[in-house]
Amino acid sequence: MLIQSVQRALAILNLFTIANPMLGLTEISNCLGIHKATAQGLVRTLLREGFLEQDPYTKKYKLGLKIYELGVVLAGSLDINEKSAGPAHRLALKTHLLIRVCILDGHTGITTLDIYPRTQPFLVRQLGVRFPLYCTAMGKALLAYFSPADLDDYLEKVEYFEFTPQTVNNRESLLHELEEVRQRGYSINREEHLQARAAIGAPIFDALGNVSASTSMVGDPARILGEQTESLARMVVSMAAEISRNMGYYPNPVRKASPRQG
Repeated sequence: MLIQSVQRALAILNLFTIANPMLGLTEISNCLGIHKATAQGLVRTLLREGFLEQDPYTKKYKLGLKIYELGVVLAGSLDINEKSAGPAHRLALKTHLLIRVCILDGHTGITTLDIYPRTQPFLVRQLGVRFPLYCTAMGKALLAYFSPADLDDYLEKVEYFEFTPQTVNNRESLLHELEEVRQRGYSINREEHLQARAAIGAPIFDALGNVSASTSMVGDPARILGEQTESLARMVVSMAAEISRNMGYYPNPVRKASPRQG
């Protein structure tokens, strides 16, 4: 049985995004289509429990520290983060490039781990932890290993948004690129999601041989897409393979046919 008040409270929290980090009571009421007094009661409860905070100057609401606290707990307990932290740290220090890990969530990806090399300034995340699959290295590394049915479903529902002039914006181009990913074992983001940022990605397999996570190396296009592309790609693929082993994935070795007895 669904509890309506709980649903509405969760709906309020889901209204807050990177683009809209602060909302007024009227905005919340209008977005959910509920009476202002009802919205006010829900907001007060969320305030008391620390899930929302109110700006003392604008009187608008924003997500509270309780949300951040729970996010830290979740990130720290994710199996993929525990198994990938070591390999990702080593590669970040070796290459001086940002290493990322993500998991699949429906038709989008969610970044769960960012490893910054000590020599690289902190990069402000401009697009949030959730990202589209069709125009990112980690996303394409996931899409390439979708089952035919799941890929068809994704292609039917995806809405292409051109983040940059390089963004893939049609089914045929995406399918061609996914085939290349499967053949070479890694994906490339050529400034498709964010200009001045390129990436090389690779799939991560779990103990059952499924791909529900991926990783990427992110940096300046001049380096990622330059003469070092192949060598960097080998490092990313090797790291992804190590993480996959940590997740319990051991592909069956190719068995040679026994010589015929005669």
